[in-house]
Amino acid sequence: MKIFIDSADIDEIRQAYAWGIADGVTTNPSLMKKAVDARHKKAHRLDLQTYITEILKVAKGTPVSLEVTETTADGMIRQGLALYKLFNPIARNIVIKIPINPAFKDTDTTHFDGLRAIKALADKKIPVNVTLVFTPEQALLAAKAGATYVSPFAGRMDDYIRKRNRITFEKTDYFPWQGMWKGKKPYDDNGVVSGVDLVWKCSQILKHYGFKTKVLAASLRNIRQVREAALHHADAATLPFSVIQNMLKHTKTYEGMAKFTKDIVPAYVRMTEGGTHDPSSKPAAKESRVVKGKKAVVKLARDLKTKRSVKKRKPKGKGWFEIKDVEK
Repeated sequence: MKIFIDSADIDEIRQAYAWGIADGVTTNPSLMKKAVDARHKKAHRLDLQTYITEILKVAKGTPVSLEVTETTADGMIRQGLALYKLFNPIARNIVIKIPINPAFKDTDTTHFDGLRAIKALADKKIPVNVTLVFTPEQALLAAKAGATYVSPFAGRMDDYIRKRNRITFEKTDYFPWQGMWKGKKPYDDNGVVSGVDLVWKCSQILKHYGFKTKVLAASLRNIRQVREAALHHADAATLPFSVIQNMLKHTKTYEGMAKFTKDIVPAYVRMTEGGTHDPSSKPAAKESRVVKGKKAVVKLARDLKTKRSVKKRKPKGKGWFEIKDVEK
């Protein structure tokens, strides 16, 4: 499973790529605002175009998603084309984020404008990451319209199911992929019992029908969700920097490091640092023997704790013999 970093913080992005674990970057207007505000608080002047250019360079050709802000098909297409034209020449790695449905309420008339924008950009060979996916059906439609990625929002789906059923929770609380049960039935949203279940259903449908569209699990809040997204065949997961950091942490890892460090002998350290051989370690004694007229250098039996047997083998030339150790 590929790992994208979900951030617009250039320092976090640099670190993730320095570790060698980042396969891409996802951003959105909220993350951009957060990054801009943070820079302003530090009294750093920020030219947004230059800032985005730096992110693209750090990403080294791996996909970087930039999101449109318009909510109509024409507006999203116009913005998508402008972003692609402006930034893609820098590192050839721009992906345009389009919402699957830009409507604000059920009575709006823009429900299908997302699909129109996806198709228009895909027809121009512009990669599209379809965001705000909350049903497998939305993922299917996005794939048919030509999406490069679909991003099911696992954490927000978990929140939605809990809120609907008046279950109190913290944002980072784990939500079982099998769902939370009331009696013999799980709480669900039209058959989807958890955010990871949503990821899995999207993946199953797209893979079964041979779509090239990749499932990019989004809104993952904790490391267990990351593990379960991988187990349920997400092609990629986009993660906050804090979640990536937590993936490395375990009490037994700390304990093991403490023990290994305590047990290190000085001679081993000198050897790994290119130092001289430990003088307290004496090499095994050697002696020369004459075997049927030929000289052979062997370790003494008292050092090897073995006995020697000498046998003749087919000569490739005169006087070829084999010296063989035999365990006592």
